[in-house]
Amino acid sequence: MTIKKQLLQEIESTPDTLLAETLDFLRFLKTKQNLEKSEAASTVPTKLETDSTKNSQQPYRPASGRSILRHAGTWAGDDFEECLQQVYATRGKAKFEYDLNPFE
Repeated sequence: MTIKKQLLQEIESTPDTLLAETLDFLRFLKTKQNLEKSEAASTVPTKLETDSTKNSQQPYRPASGRSILRHAGTWAGDDFEECLQQVYATRGKAKFEYDLNPFE
């Protein structure tokens, strides 16, 4: 049995919530592979590469904080101070030991 057939068989018996996560992971792997290929290849694409990318799906890119805020807008809740106090209460304290040299 081929890997593709094995994957399709597993997909049939997998709940949708897990499939959504699996789809995200697969898109991540494809994006990672595309980035590695593009770094290894020259900066000038060949005609074959240009034609194939026109027909393929765009690679998955996770949203940045800026794009999420642009989509969602600004803070609209009345619990900002409460959230801020929660952050202050639960954050850890940084500890720096300047006397220790990790290279010795």
